Amino acid sequence: MMRVCLLVIWMLFPWPVLPDTVLVLGDSLSAAHGIAVEQGWVSLLAQQLKKEHKAVALVNASISGETSAGGLSRLPRLLSDHRPDIVILELGGNDGLRGIPPSRMERNLASIIEQALAANAKVLLLGMKIPGNYGPRFSQLFEEAYRRLAQRYPIAFIPFFLDGVALDSRLMQQDGIHPNLQAQPILARRVKEALAGMLDPS
Repeated sequence: MMRVCLLVIWMLFPWPVLPDTVLVLGDSLSAAHGIAVEQGWVSLLAQQLKKEHKAVALVNASISGETSAGGLSRLPRLLSDHRPDIVILELGGNDGLRGIPPSRMERNLASIIEQALAANAKVLLLGMKIPGNYGPRFSQLFEEAYRRLAQRYPIAFIPFFLDGVALDSRLMQQDGIHPNLQAQPILARRVKEALAGMLDPS
């Protein structure tokens, strides 16, 4: 009898839906470099999900200038503090710009992915490309590192986060590295589409 009563109470007063926590671990591309934080793609993504009544809490742990090694060193504390359901990994660009061997970057990103998965978080990896003046061999090794990671681990993957943006001067800041204000909705929409199958239905 008691079990039946408890079941009826549960049906009449269902538990609230707990929000998915999404942790963004990135560099200046995700830290809204050169524009207001609330206009960056992470903030726009949060606004879009809220409008659709998605139960999602976004934590932006991105830092301008961050490398894969820096992200790796910060990750344990971030996982402990926020216990994310999803980790959006947007790192590696600064490794490439600094000429850090792609193999080292790949090891760091692999460690980040493994720790996130071990913490029961899903991972969305945002791939990057390096400017052509670094040489075709370096560029190839850099891009292949992301592809190998996407093949090695059960993660979601966007091969080139800045696809359709990086080579369009109308969408880039004057430094030619960071997307401008007009590009942010494009990036937010791209990530939102990739997250569609990763978020719990609400």
